[in-house]
Amino acid sequence: MRLLITGSEGQLGSELKRQLRAGGCVLGELPRELAGAKSFCTQFDELDICDEAAVDSYVREMCPDVVLHCAAMTDVDGCEEDPAQAERVNGTAVRYIAQACQGVGAKLVYVSTDYVFSGDKHSAYMTDDACVPQTAYGRSKRSGEENALAYCSRTFIVRTAWLYGFHGKNFVKTILRKAAGSDLIRVVSDQYGNPTNVEDLAYHMLLLAATERYGIYHCTGGGVCNWYEFAREIVRLSGHGCRVEPCASAEYPQKAKRPAYSALDHSALEAAVGDKMRPWQEALRDHIDRLEEME
Repeated sequence: MRLLITGSEGQLGSELKRQLRAGGCVLGELPRELAGAKSFCTQFDELDICDEAAVDSYVREMCPDVVLHCAAMTDVDGCEEDPAQAERVNGTAVRYIAQACQGVGAKLVYVSTDYVFSGDKHSAYMTDDACVPQTAYGRSKRSGEENALAYCSRTFIVRTAWLYGFHGKNFVKTILRKAAGSDLIRVVSDQYGNPTNVEDLAYHMLLLAATERYGIYHCTGGGVCNWYEFAREIVRLSGHGCRVEPCASAEYPQKAKRPAYSALDHSALEAAVGDKMRPWQEALRDHIDRLEEME
């Protein structure tokens, strides 16, 4: 099997590469279909995903069986400042990727987000709940979902949220850095969601890629918390003496609106490949322990 990973140096792309090399992760072994799979990796400087002709030519040359499309514009406030660019990268470019996949008969795994929802619900979002994005980022990612489904008949949409890993910027790294240099940090307590370890997400993406069960899936850490609770647990597990205090989102205004509640339901994932997504506390503890081992 041949796999193409876009955004291969980001936190998700890096983890996908690691698991493909290792043949699995702490959650289990990868399916037999992926054993010995050859992966091709590309970044923006190697392939301009906003160039339709370049995308078509590259995919035809590589002729992958699966494209894991991780490349995206993920700066939520940056998308709000430049919605046209967000749409080009997160929306239009996905059409080019999807068309190219369809042309060579490849499966497409497109990574999406909880931001496609309004964030006004008070229970976990189902895969078929109405998408009413409230930000330029959310609208562009929803556009990407629609293009993927419309232009490639073998598409998996995998929505995730609050992602952290060993590579790139993320909330865990930010809190650890702040805790190391301060006696007190304040974190919003009125936004709820699912912290997600990139290892768990990558594993389930690869499980899905080995199937023919195309459609929309939610893939996030188990359990719900707010950002303050998440930060408090990060600090506790790290052993820093820093205090963490809750505050309201209104005290830290941002360009883009954040969802008040965006937990995602895993029923579709469970039905397709089983749900081995760890409770967020367990996955976070494992991540912190391994960070300490790496130091």
